[in-house]
Amino acid sequence: MTPPQSTPPRNQPEARRRGLGPEEAPITGNARKYFDTDGIRGPVGTHPITPDFVLKLGWAVGKVLGEEFDKPAPVLIGKDTRASGYMFESALEAGLAAAGVEIRLLGPLPTPAIAYLTRNTRAHAGIVISASHNPHCDNGIKLFSADGKKLSDAVEMKIEKILDTPLAVVGPNRMGKASRIVDAARRYMEFCKSQVEVDLSGLRLVVDCANGAAYQVAPRVFEELGAEVTAIGAAPDGFNINHGVGATSPEELQRVVKEQQADLGIALDGDGDRLIMVDHCGELVDGDETLRIIAADQKDRLRGVVGTVMSNIGLQKAVEEDLGLPFHRAKVGDRYVLELLEKEGLVLGGEPTGHIVNRDLLDSGDGILSALQVLAAMRRARASLRELRDGMKKCPQKLVNVAWAGQPANLAEDPEIVHAVAAVKERLGANGRVVLRPSGTEAVFRIMVEGEDADLVETSL
Repeated sequence: MTPPQSTPPRNQPEARRRGLGPEEAPITGNARKYFDTDGIRGPVGTHPITPDFVLKLGWAVGKVLGEEFDKPAPVLIGKDTRASGYMFESALEAGLAAAGVEIRLLGPLPTPAIAYLTRNTRAHAGIVISASHNPHCDNGIKLFSADGKKLSDAVEMKIEKILDTPLAVVGPNRMGKASRIVDAARRYMEFCKSQVEVDLSGLRLVVDCANGAAYQVAPRVFEELGAEVTAIGAAPDGFNINHGVGATSPEELQRVVKEQQADLGIALDGDGDRLIMVDHCGELVDGDETLRIIAADQKDRLRGVVGTVMSNIGLQKAVEEDLGLPFHRAKVGDRYVLELLEKEGLVLGGEPTGHIVNRDLLDSGDGILSALQVLAAMRRARASLRELRDGMKKCPQKLVNVAWAGQPANLAEDPEIVHAVAAVKERLGANGRVVLRPSGTEAVFRIMVEGEDADLVETSL
């Protein structure tokens, strides 16, 4: 297959949504100018990730909340550890105040903590300043509704419409004020410990915080549950988030786990909503394997499991054949996993990248809660992480990211691409898959090939 080579425009979600392959249904409805599958994200200083835009975004959010709710309530603002977060925190604060909204500042906390605290404090919304697993030169804005879920497409469209109108400040007597929730971290830590009851005494863990939002809370949660914890990636300086550490760069974690002869390693990403694990031999355990471990441990109360179009065929077979549960595939993105969970009346789903959602605990991916569920499964089975992960046989996969300028309008319908995909699928056989999709968080197009024959997979791209 010959992928497109041109460089895609940043901050153009409507362009990146084109070209969805046959494994993934297209998004319908009006194209949005700013919001993508995970909020608004891009390089700092490049529109729309600029102080003036973020200030107006805060104002627009405040205006929409004023229309949605009769009773006033505050909006929470949390962030990760990027240096630019201070600038955008101030801009959001100013915009919300201009719309007459009260603000509660949380400081650096994982994205799922903001989701939880938004619901727990009865706030009207929660805002996270983060670009998740991206480098420090990027930043973004994620929005949560009052129930701790990501905002619906309809509400995001309302915000976009207001963004195109002139900013009008409320009168001086109605101006919003800001204060800080000083015990926010402790509230979230207690929530995590209360949701998964597990005694970690005797376990030696290495916890990689990606120099991100979980650098304070994650090591303490596992320590307070009895584990001996070595923390790495826990010294953020504003510029080293996700740099050589965390869920997207687990090599250092693998090295430290083996060096210290730890029982396992836990890697979070910059905003703490995804989990990649490392067994005691230093081998990676990805989101598919984590999801299978949790599903096997909790199968008696599950009616099905949700993965995505990128989930390994091995996960589907393990869920359907070994656990006897239906397996559903959602579009890529934890918001779409959650939507399908709700539609099917299910509770557990996730992505290979490590976003795991358990609606019995929280309607958001949470790396700490996901790790605790795996550790609880280990305790109940009296087995190591390596022993539990061996219960699933993965099919070989190859994923490449290529630059893409959004042309043609639907890459998957280009005759040359269609012919190439058909030829690859024929070579791979009945269990082979080819997935084409634009990334929702990066300016790349993802092409994934999967099949039972590793050599065929390797030579297909």
